[in-house]
Parts: sequence; structure tokens; C-alpha cells
Amino acid sequence: MRELLVVDYGAGNLPNVVRAFASLGSHPSVTSDPQDVDDARALVLPGVGAAGQIMRSLQELELDEAIQRYVAAGRPFLGVCMGMQVLLDSSDEDGGQRCLGVFEGTVQRLDVKLKVPHMGWNSVQQTGPHPLWNGIPDGSYFYFVHSYAARPHDPAVQVGTTDYDGTFASALARDNVFGTQFHPEKSGRVGLQLYSNFLTWASKSSRL
Repeated sequence: MRELLVVDYGAGNLPNVVRAFASLGSHPSVTSDPQDVDDARALVLPGVGAAGQIMRSLQELELDEAIQRYVAAGRPFLGVCMGMQVLLDSSDEDGGQRCLGVFEGTVQRLDVKLKVPHMGWNSVQQTGPHPLWNGIPDGSYFYFVHSYAARPHDPAVQVGTTDYDGTFASALARDNVFGTQFHPEKSGRVGLQLYSNFLTWASKSSRL
């Protein structure tokens, strides 16, 4: 069984994610092979780009069903930015796109008077406890780049929210799954702390 795995479907931020984990002393494998996903102990799905393009890439590589199987098996999973958005049922982006359906809800374009995309540093209010928040003060600033935001049906899965001319879900969690709208790999000390917390959480959950 493989240990920490980062999914490669062509996401532009993948090298930064790998370097962030390497700086913590972890050296994840990188793969686009669904069999590797089936065998992983802990999985990270990074993401930049558009929902349609990402879902097409996942489907062409047969990674969509592999990720769904992995999550259903109860092993630790971290989705970053678009890697979180595709966990919802669907996205309004690209004229409407069916996604992975891990969380019930949709991804909708930010309806704000401020500049879109929402780009830069913003604070995250921790609205629910989670091991991935350990050592990270409530209200810490993380780095965002996005035009769409997750709107889950169940507010209980929101463990972090951010205000940008209105509140949106900036972190989702349930059971073995955690997702961030922000980019921990671009968020300095607190971002590395979150990745470190994921390694600790995964280790306790799956003997990583």
C-alpha cells in the first residue's frame, strides 16, 4: 500500500503542494494512476483552473471513480481549492458541470460587488473544530485565488468561513475528508501548519 499520494491530473499548483510537504520532511508520491489512488493511505487533490476542464481530466484518467472509492473507504483526504470544489455535487462553472458528489451542494460564482476573482490574503473563521486547525489561531490569514465558492446544503460541514462582501465556505470537513478553498502551500507558516496537521491526522488514521 502506498503512503501519501498527490493526484496529478495536470493541476498547475501541484509542484508547490509537493514542495510544501517536502519542506515538512514528507516526500509524497505523485501519480495519475487510479490503481495508485486505490492503494494510497492518504490522498491530496490539488487544483487550479475550471471545473469542466478538471472533471474532464479526472474522467479521462479514470481518477473520478478512484477518488470516490477512496473517500468511501474512509481514508484521509485533503482537497485544495478546485480540489475541494469538485467534491460538491455540481458546479455552475462552464455552463454547469457534474462533480464528484462527496458533499451535497453546488459551487456558484461569487456574487459580490468586489473584484472577481477573489485574489489575495483573507481571514478564515473556524466555525467548527477539527484536528487540521490545531495550532492555527482563529481568524488566521490564508491566500485565495478563486471566482466560485462552495455552497454546501448542510451547514454542519462548514468548518471555516471567509467574508468577501458576503460569507462563503472556505473549509469543509466530514469524517475522513477535509477541503480548503484557500491555498495552504501559498499561505506561509499557517499553511504549512495545516499541511503538517494533515500528516499527523493521516498518520493517526491510517498509520502513515
